[in-house]
Amino acid sequence: MPGEGLASCGGGGPVNVPVVNIDDFSLDPSVAHLNHGSFGAVPHRVRVAQNELRLELERNPDVFFATVMDRVAKARNEVAAFLGAEPDGLAFVSNVTEGVAVALNSVPLAPGDQILISDHTYGAVEIAVRRAAERAGAEVVMVTLPGQADGEWSGDEAADAFLGSVTPRTKVAVFDHITSNTARLLPARRLVDGFRALGVVTIVDAAHAPGMLELDLSELGADFWTGNLHKWAFGPRPSGVLAVAPAWRDRVEPLIPSFYQEAGFPKSVEFQGTRDYTAWLAAPHGLRVFDDLGLHAVQARNAELVARGRSIVAGATGLRPWRSDPELAMCVLRLPDGVAETQPRAEALSAEIYRKLGCRAGIKPWPGAGLLRLSAQVYNREQDYERLATGLRGILT
Repeated sequence: MPGEGLASCGGGGPVNVPVVNIDDFSLDPSVAHLNHGSFGAVPHRVRVAQNELRLELERNPDVFFATVMDRVAKARNEVAAFLGAEPDGLAFVSNVTEGVAVALNSVPLAPGDQILISDHTYGAVEIAVRRAAERAGAEVVMVTLPGQADGEWSGDEAADAFLGSVTPRTKVAVFDHITSNTARLLPARRLVDGFRALGVVTIVDAAHAPGMLELDLSELGADFWTGNLHKWAFGPRPSGVLAVAPAWRDRVEPLIPSFYQEAGFPKSVEFQGTRDYTAWLAAPHGLRVFDDLGLHAVQARNAELVARGRSIVAGATGLRPWRSDPELAMCVLRLPDGVAETQPRAEALSAEIYRKLGCRAGIKPWPGAGLLRLSAQVYNREQDYERLATGLRGILT
């Protein structure tokens, strides 16, 4: 029965590794869900675990909140082990947007300081950076990564563009581990090492990294690194983490003061009175899905499936695929000129695809022509991409 465990099944994918049935999630089976990268999907058994925690809270709220921070610490230890992070250097946050905001709140900025971002930076992160700069009188410098029209750039070329933009006034660099709209992998280790050598603080937006990449955050050594658990790590929403280097932990400034303010990081960030902690407490149940299916098997299967899906859609529609990174479970194809190049038009096209084809795909605005972003997760099959490909050509023409 769905919910009693993730049922492995053979076939339906391009490689012979475990996949699961869509009814092991709460997803509508009549829809082809090809946009996992935006909001994730929670396995049934993880949702059950979170519901049990909520019932426990309602049965005895006083006891629940009296003990919740010890339980949060225990859950944090399990997540830290999965990410290769030090437990005392990791805090739960709601999502990457919050993690970036805490990091920016903790780095002192002065008038004239510069913050580097790129033209691939996620929109909400850019807003947070610009607000922090405005408050301090600092300057935001937009780095243009190569290949804006066709995505034909390498990670080293992107790193060269970032590091080559550093000036004596550069204080902070905010960059993606995996870009959101364009689904590209940046060389995080090279960037962290390069910026450190130049005296620049690093804030890494790793929204898509947990679960999609094999990680060792202690080895990476970023000043601030923040990722979501509710995208590719099967966690409930909202659940994310913020990893902080030892030199910064005593200087972290939470967005909301609390009774644990004097306890310091990570409790000062995590505790916010009667917030809903159940997503964090249930997050380790999402990680245990990988114990059943095999982390490397899931990563390899999803990466190969999305590459196959990209070929299916490109072959049927004539859309041009952007260069992709073979270890990722996301890829993009460029839409025709003038299609979905703005957010309203992207949303309209996404709604039309859903209405006419019963498919959910990521439609991302981009200068000149929007991007079609495809994801692959364990519940997907090649038939999902064939369904999108069959009807998309007619919509675009």
